[in-house]
Amino acid sequence: MTSVSNCLKSLRDRAQCALIPFITAGDPDLNTTAKALQILDRSGADLIELGVPYSDPLADGPVIQAAATRALGRGVKLEDVLHVVKTVGKEIKAPIILFTYYNPIYYRGIDSFLRQIADAGVRGLVVPDLPLEEAQTLLKPAAEMGIEVTLLIAPTTPPERIDAIAQQSQGFIYLVSVTGVTGMRPQIASQVQDLLSAIRSTTDKPIGVGFGISAPEQALQVKQWGADAVIVGSAFVKRLAEGSPEQGLEAIAQFCQSLKRAII
Repeated sequence: MTSVSNCLKSLRDRAQCALIPFITAGDPDLNTTAKALQILDRSGADLIELGVPYSDPLADGPVIQAAATRALGRGVKLEDVLHVVKTVGKEIKAPIILFTYYNPIYYRGIDSFLRQIADAGVRGLVVPDLPLEEAQTLLKPAAEMGIEVTLLIAPTTPPERIDAIAQQSQGFIYLVSVTGVTGMRPQIASQVQDLLSAIRSTTDKPIGVGFGISAPEQALQVKQWGADAVIVGSAFVKRLAEGSPEQGLEAIAQFCQSLKRAII
């Protein structure tokens, strides 16, 4: 499993846009999560974002919140999630990016948490509630362990803060396409194109766009606006939760393939 940076550089060198699906670990169950990671890897995912279930997911909309609640109800813990990553990581090429809130990191201690996820083979980390002012307390030790911490830029982020985030973010820059929480949207605001241009003027780091993308035509639009990666979450989580686990796995395979075809 390569690093997040190397994966995105390789795609950029070939003028390709990356596809980054998101799923919630433990929903509907951990065995299905393991199978989903393998299926997404085979179905066109370039990197995979894996959400750690959390009881107060401030950045997540109703679909992902419900998935986290179901997983927590089954007793899924970080250690269970990392066991899946360690087991499956040897069989897939797509680097795994862990999506988690800051409280579980703080509770375990930064060094202890980073050692745990590094040992499991996690290559990237997204912490949506990590304040920029505290970012270096996580970024520096993470980098020493081979984990890249990606920071988020929102439509409401002031220009001077965009520059600071862009300089510090590792792996890529996560551009949030909407104001508010994750979730499927009927269309992607054209403001995203302006934000992409603004970020691009300050850095040549890859930029991934997420929150609200739920269809192949939206993924293509974001790519045409200049994104290096397209991140799709709620639409995958919803499909995986509907019907039986087998039906959910088939649904995400087909959806992943359709998204990849759109952005090739």
